[in-house]
Amino acid sequence: MAKFDLVVIGAGPGGYVAAIRAAQLGKKVAIVEKEKQLGGTCLRVGCIPSKALLESSHLYENAQVGMKDRGVTFSKVQLDLAAMMKHKSGVVDTLAGGIDGLMKKNKIERLVGHGKLTGKGQVTISSRGEEVQVEADQILLATGSVPASLPGMSIDGEYVGSSTEALKYDEVPKQMVVIGGGVIGLELGTVWRRLGSQVTVLEYMDRILPGLDSEIAKEALKLFKQQGLEFQLGAKVTGVKINRKTVDVLIDGQEPLRCEKVLMAVGRRPNTGSLGLEEAGVEVDQRGFVKVNSRYQTSAPGVFAVGDLIGGAMLAHKAEEEGIACVEQLFSSYGHVNYNAIPSVVYTDPEIASVGKTEDELKESGIEYRKGSFPFMANGRARASGHLEGKVKILADAKTDRVLGVHIIGANAGELIAECVAAIEFGASSEDIARTCHAHPTLSETIKEAALAVDKRTIHM
Repeated sequence: MAKFDLVVIGAGPGGYVAAIRAAQLGKKVAIVEKEKQLGGTCLRVGCIPSKALLESSHLYENAQVGMKDRGVTFSKVQLDLAAMMKHKSGVVDTLAGGIDGLMKKNKIERLVGHGKLTGKGQVTISSRGEEVQVEADQILLATGSVPASLPGMSIDGEYVGSSTEALKYDEVPKQMVVIGGGVIGLELGTVWRRLGSQVTVLEYMDRILPGLDSEIAKEALKLFKQQGLEFQLGAKVTGVKINRKTVDVLIDGQEPLRCEKVLMAVGRRPNTGSLGLEEAGVEVDQRGFVKVNSRYQTSAPGVFAVGDLIGGAMLAHKAEEEGIACVEQLFSSYGHVNYNAIPSVVYTDPEIASVGKTEDELKESGIEYRKGSFPFMANGRARASGHLEGKVKILADAKTDRVLGVHIIGANAGELIAECVAAIEFGASSEDIARTCHAHPTLSETIKEAALAVDKRTIHM
């Protein structure tokens, strides 16, 4: 029986990054993955393919309506959905091959199959009716999450699908209903709206993007409506009725909504199926998330867990940071994740990005703060590129001026937020940002101006 210093179950961002870090620290590592491609949900059916479709659909829409005032016109714009999907798959294949190469480079043994805890320091890998057992001093669970569904409603994969199915439609649905106004629903709803579908988003709450700063979410809703997305807030979906070629979405207190495709985007749940957790003594909470301590150790000795499996923000980069921190704590006595400096991005148009505390959270906590904001429309680069929607909002402690949160809605928000993450990580003040020279003309100047606005001394407003 082969023995390793570390066996990682799950080759998504949390798992494969942890495996690489352990190998860098000189450990003998194996990684278990049942799928043919490494990279997990993020690479295969999540972050990467959705961004490929968002970019392609953005180009398609721009070619139709977005360039006339710049002097660029097209006589005829056609959609080749098959080619768009082929490009998406090519991106995924290339990156998956890259991860495969990283495993070989770092001498990490890949074990193909379903991994299960079958004894102290023991993992059994099942594949095509055959089983292989390996031993490990330490085991890291990084199996991620799977799409959730509303009670009593199943995902059939044809008419009612999760994000996995919505990434591979072979035709543009005439009407599409998205159940859930969170990140996944809005991103994929945006893709198919751009490609010609009539998209309606149903959200049970009275707002979209729960968890984000409410002021930013409110502005996003206004902009998404202007783009053609339809919304029903406070809508309680009670079921779906599949007809011959259509689906009726049943909504409490109103007429059914008929469409060709339903995207179930009501969140995700931990992927703990058949891991042998109970037998191994690994405790989970009421929602099924694996319980861990500050070192990511479970209730079972020698078994650790990171990523979506343990709850918190279900973000690939959060899983990566946890994987690295867990391994470093195991094998080098240091490693830390600052959860207040984990950014989140919504890749709609405009993009939305945030880090730190929302204004709602500061009000609830009774923390005194000062706020500075600056609109994209007053920025030279934004004006030149035609990206006028949105703003940057910086929240700073009223007494110390330390940056507590930054929220951006606007072009390239996902790239701009990195500066703000660094500011929070290093305990910067809004004055630190305001005194930092930003190149001109760039969108990043909106961050400098928002920092100046905290002290009510913006230059260009």
